[in-house]
Amino acid sequence: MGSKNKLKRFKENEGFQNVIQPTREEVTGGFVHKGKWEKEFGRKVPLILELGCGKGEYTVGLARQHPDKDFVGIDIKGARFWRGAKTALEEGLTNVRFVRTQIELIDLIFGEGEVDEIWITFPDPQIKYRRTKHRLTGLEFWKKYQAVLRADGLVHLKTDSEFLHGYTLGLLHAKGAEIIYANHDVYQHREAPEEALKIQTFYENQYLEQEKPITYIQFRIPGQ
Repeated sequence: MGSKNKLKRFKENEGFQNVIQPTREEVTGGFVHKGKWEKEFGRKVPLILELGCGKGEYTVGLARQHPDKDFVGIDIKGARFWRGAKTALEEGLTNVRFVRTQIELIDLIFGEGEVDEIWITFPDPQIKYRRTKHRLTGLEFWKKYQAVLRADGLVHLKTDSEFLHGYTLGLLHAKGAEIIYANHDVYQHREAPEEALKIQTFYENQYLEQEKPITYIQFRIPGQ
């Protein structure tokens, strides 16, 4: 994407009512929406996050399917989620917000037990050992998820990375987590949860065209 297009999207994001772009100081100094997201949406219903939402395809797709729930996409790259934010506005989806911030700050963005579900869709698997702390299903992030998820909250991982799928399963087994569903090739096993099958991202479609298996895990983190 050219720099002019990025600047244009950044400018448009500023005018989108469904986009929130706090400074780091606003987040660390006491974020205005923390613990008050039901006020932002104007109702008290389940709150679902998509971390590293990219173009926002899953955030918007889930919002279409579940008008009775509210959805927040988190990503630091606003030029990417511009597409999802614009689509949500064009379709009149009032149950969608996008927040431009780092994922590691989510425990400063949401209050304790405020979140019902977390979706992690096609994240960087961070294969190098020294990057373990950056894996979105690693223990460093578990602590943050535990802080914002309600006691029985769900986490979903959908990825093309067999490495990340195996790493996450191993960690879940080691920590005694509740694994509700796991499959290394979700489209070959139609008993998978509907949301794992009916929404596909741009890159996911490319992986499928390459006949690359898509993996999916639904689980609960112990100790929430």
